[in-house]
Amino acid sequence: MDRLDIPKLLLAIVVVLMFFLVGVGFAQGSPLLIILFTLLGFGTMGYGIALKKKQN
Repeated sequence: MDRLDIPKLLLAIVVVLMFFLVGVGFAQGSPLLIILFTLLGFGTMGYGIALKKKQN
């Protein structure tokens, strides 16, 4: 088994947290929070994918 890549793990946790916060935005009924956390989630995910492409 390969060693654990902590920065990528933390990045994945941040992405999951952003999409969790989208749900909080829905619960609060706040379109601003929904849009904000959706964009941050996809942006963070895109950054992680770009890092992975650059590494390979």
